Amino acid sequence: MSFALQPARAAGASHPVSAEEQRVRVDLAAAYRLAAREGWDDLIYTHISATVPGEPDHFLINPFGFAFDEIRASDLVKINGRGEVVGETVHPVNVTGFALHAAVHAARADAMCVMHLHNTAGIAVSAQAAGLLPLSQHAMRFHGRMAYHDYEGLAFTPAEGARLTASLGAHPAMLLRNHGTLTVGRTVAEAYVLMATLIKACEIQIAAQAGGALVQPDAAVADKTSAQLHDDGAIEGVLEWPALLRKLDRIDPSYRD
Repeated sequence: MSFALQPARAAGASHPVSAEEQRVRVDLAAAYRLAAREGWDDLIYTHISATVPGEPDHFLINPFGFAFDEIRASDLVKINGRGEVVGETVHPVNVTGFALHAAVHAARADAMCVMHLHNTAGIAVSAQAAGLLPLSQHAMRFHGRMAYHDYEGLAFTPAEGARLTASLGAHPAMLLRNHGTLTVGRTVAEAYVLMATLIKACEIQIAAQAGGALVQPDAAVADKTSAQLHDDGAIEGVLEWPALLRKLDRIDPSYRD
């Protein structure tokens, strides 16, 4: 979360949106709408960002002040790695909020999409000393593949960016202690499905802890299951994403506009 609202600043002339960029815009707008439907939004705070195809230093992000459930493909703002607006827009951007995303995009060539949320279950598990426990198949997707980063305050500095990306390493997901969840994906779909899996794992953990003594699988079983769920080279979301888009299209296709 950040309260620093900075005005949009044009860093270049506008140009037609390519078919590839439009496809990413539609996917990213869909991710915002789906997150809202799941109740993962936090008023107008948190962000999901995506790299513009063929423009490695240009990113798409939500306009600051918009709720997740009203974002359309055309509303997304193109910015560079410094948070400066590329082209023309009437919408402001939360430059401070993008700083975390910029650090991850810069450090991870595979981070086409960076998703950071303040969902309740994720924050609750992030505040537990043991972090995410292998209590479910959902959690075992991240067994041995989960990063953690200690809370350093509201302002996000370049120095913290270096520490955060060092903590993240090559992992697909992170629990930011006392703060929230983060996933990265080679596609918007992959980042979204990873986030859905992580949030489900956190929800299961909180529910199980409320019910009494816990049963955990043996470490060897958790290791085996993690390896089975981590299919080498597979991009999660390939099958799930078209179904999710069809669901959105039945409910409200305006995200495509």
